[in-house]
Amino acid sequence: MTTKLTLTIEKSVIEKAKKYAKGTQRSLSEMVQKYLESLVMEKTDEEEMSPIVRKLAGSLKFPKEVSDEDLDNYRREYLEKKHLL
Repeated sequence: MTTKLTLTIEKSVIEKAKKYAKGTQRSLSEMVQKYLESLVMEKTDEEEMSPIVRKLAGSLKFPKEVSDEDLDNYRREYLEKKHLL
């Protein structure tokens, strides 16, 4: 079941996100849904990771001695910069 959601987002971000979505042949709604799913998804044990994911794990460099919440925020900021700017 889907539900309508109203968001308030900077116009420039929306324009860039729409362009990115079109370039990847996805809808903006699908991108937002996938992003939100990734935020709330339970963390996967290393044994359950595919070989490709296991190989890529750790490729992002994070500051030392940070909390899980800080890592999540850092990861989100990195992905936003990479995909929306």
